Parts: sequence; structure tokens; C-alpha cells
Amino acid sequence: MAEAAAKKPNALQKPLQPSAELAAVVGSAKLSRGEVVSKTWEYIKKNNLQNPANKREIVADDKLRAVFHGKDRVTMFEMNKHLAQHLK
Repeated sequence: MAEAAAKKPNALQKPLQPSAELAAVVGSAKLSRGEVVSKTWEYIKKNNLQNPANKREIVADDKLRAVFHGKDRVTMFEMNKHLAQHLK
């Protein structure tokens, strides 16, 4: 029974389709939630979008603003909630 459970992907490993808005940041291929978060952080760091005074805060550019439903700034914890809404 433990072997069957080990082979079945959990919710974090299941490949999901990103929305058009999220695909602009992470690409259009199906990705697990973990991969989406990692690719989003790569994008944030590459484009220097963390608030230098508060590293937990992300300052959205145009692409991320579309993912964050128009918000200019979100915390890293809010970000995961927004990302989940763009995955099917």
C-alpha cells in the first residue's frame, strides 16, 4: 500500500496548466505548483522585483500585475494564493 501511495503524485506534484497571464511569466507548459513557484521566483529575482527594504514584498511589473489581479505589491505569502488562481 505504501508503494502505491509513493507513485501517486500529490497535489503539489500534479502538472497544471497556467493561465495566459501566468504563462507570460513561467511559460505555457504544464507545471507542478512547486515548479510554478520556483519559476516565478526566478523571474522576480532576474527582474529585481523584491522590495529592497522588505524582501518578503514583491513589487509587480506589468506581467506580474496581471497575475496579482492588478495589485502593485504583494507579500510572498499572498503570491502563492494568486498563483493558485491561475492554475487549472
